[in-house]
Amino acid sequence: MKDIRISSPINGKLTPLNEVNDPVFAGGAMGRGAAVKDPEGKVYAPFDGEITVFFPTGHAIGLKSNDGIELLIHVGMDTVKLDGKGFKPKAEAGSKVKRGQLLLEFDPKVITDAGYETTTPVVVTNHSEFGDITFELDGQKVTAKAAKEEKSSGGSAEADDDVIKKFAGLPDAERVAKSIMHYVGGPDNVRTAEHCATRLRLIVNDKSKIQEKKIENIDGVKGQFFAAQQYQIICGTGFVDKVTEEFIKLKPALGAGGGKEAAYAEMSLVQKISRTLGDVFVPIIPVLVATGLFMGLRGALLSLGSEWSPNFLLMTQVLTDTAFAFLPALVCWSTMNKFGGTPVIGIVLGLMLVFPALPNAYVVGGFANDLKELGLTWQEAAAIPEYAGKVPIPLDVGLFTVPLVGYQGSVLPALVLGIFAAKLQHWLKTFIPDVIDLIVTPFLTLTISMALGFLVVGPIMHGLESVVFGAVQNFLEIPVLGGLVIGGLQQVIVIFGVHHVFSALEIYLLSTIKADPFNAIITCATIAQGGAALAVSLKTQDPKKRALYISSTVPAFLGITEPAIFGINLRLMKPFVFGCCGGAVGGAISSFMGLAGTGMGITVIPGMLLYMNGQIIQYIIVNLIALAVGFGLTYTLYKVEE
Repeated sequence: MKDIRISSPINGKLTPLNEVNDPVFAGGAMGRGAAVKDPEGKVYAPFDGEITVFFPTGHAIGLKSNDGIELLIHVGMDTVKLDGKGFKPKAEAGSKVKRGQLLLEFDPKVITDAGYETTTPVVVTNHSEFGDITFELDGQKVTAKAAKEEKSSGGSAEADDDVIKKFAGLPDAERVAKSIMHYVGGPDNVRTAEHCATRLRLIVNDKSKIQEKKIENIDGVKGQFFAAQQYQIICGTGFVDKVTEEFIKLKPALGAGGGKEAAYAEMSLVQKISRTLGDVFVPIIPVLVATGLFMGLRGALLSLGSEWSPNFLLMTQVLTDTAFAFLPALVCWSTMNKFGGTPVIGIVLGLMLVFPALPNAYVVGGFANDLKELGLTWQEAAAIPEYAGKVPIPLDVGLFTVPLVGYQGSVLPALVLGIFAAKLQHWLKTFIPDVIDLIVTPFLTLTISMALGFLVVGPIMHGLESVVFGAVQNFLEIPVLGGLVIGGLQQVIVIFGVHHVFSALEIYLLSTIKADPFNAIITCATIAQGGAALAVSLKTQDPKKRALYISSTVPAFLGITEPAIFGINLRLMKPFVFGCCGGAVGGAISSFMGLAGTGMGITVIPGMLLYMNGQIIQYIIVNLIALAVGFGLTYTLYKVEE
């Protein structure tokens, strides 16, 4: 087999493929090649040939050179979820291309702002036909060595399988599709089928009917796994389109799509609630992260003796406090957007909840005890000017008087009101004539929702929020015990996919006490899992496995534990348990120290920026302790052969 050299199709920093934060690419399932970190935003043809596939979302391109090299360029990680946003194709599938021709423009900032990596794998998918594969870029070189001996994934036991014999004479795509359909339990067991650039994604009724080993042994299948409630089968770029087309022919009803809805239907009630909360709060988190980082920076500068004028200090407060002062507007906007309502109606509705003339509900609640000592009712106090802003504003609605308060910094009233307003708007549109819909529907939606918000939803949800979140806050404040329990169990909650429920809690903590002790605890749980995964990586003798394990470990130190948990720790079980022990110990010490971040959304190394207000040393200490416990227990007590 001849060695080949290929110019990198994209400018950036060449890096070995096993450093990619995706086990499918890093493990070589898609082929041998390299990756480009920090890409500049343009993809060029590295040779003369043709485009075999150009995915509709623009994030992946398949090429074939005139001398037979089949190349896959996959821009970023999980960028299929951007649905084409930030990508501008400059060519199309089937086109002939010349070396150096511009194929695609993309915006790396759009990718990173959406929370995805820009690192771009470039792999030769028919790598078994070649020897060493070297990628070159401005003096940089990365060589993917040929394996000494490459064997097909099938075995002699499978060679006699009746199914393989039955489909042997069919075209490749049809053969693979029919074999997969047979081994996943037949058409009746498949609910939906869709595909991305490389993988056939299925939702099945009964996972126990899937014969995973036999699917892996199908010639043309490069791997399989479960993720996001989907059974994903790796077929490769271009080929997966053909396999999916043939697969859908076996059950035409699959062509209707609905994969996301089916995955949602597979979730438990708690998972559905968590996913909904995640969809609502995740778009808000970047703003809260930014304000939290600035609060930490301001605290650090002031603690070092920096002197600011009152006006300049006021300007910094505008930067840090605005998002929390108008938090219900952000929550209402995001909720309306999630449930299909008009987002701008959500913004206005949320702003109504925090109208400046309304007294803050938390201030009113705190003044209630003072009223008891004074022997006054809130109605009597409302008539006394000096208590303005500390007691509700009385609203006479005939038979009774309603106490009006604002909900600055509150979460649940805005969330529930946003859901109600979205549903109400949809209902109104079913009978209001189109000619007056533009005026009447927003008016009725805002009027009815506002009345319900101040009279019913607001008081009930604010009371519930104070009780539930207040109880959790009190538990967090129990020295040692709160951190021990939450630090030990937080990653268990991540496994079940319901950790988004804590987003509302963290926002509540930041809006009420201006600090987030929960963040300090979960960072211990996160780095402890990274420590356990690192110990497994160092103890593993197989170079390929070690490289894959390390690539799954690194994200944990940046606050993302899923690769380490699902790729290493949970599969081996003991490392996961040891990681939970490290999280518990670190969380307990964090609770004892009273550690709390100025923001949310980032942990471990990036999270250091949230503790610049005089707690950075304590933060580093608890992280090192959690890391040491997770790493030490795993390295000492876990045996690789297990």
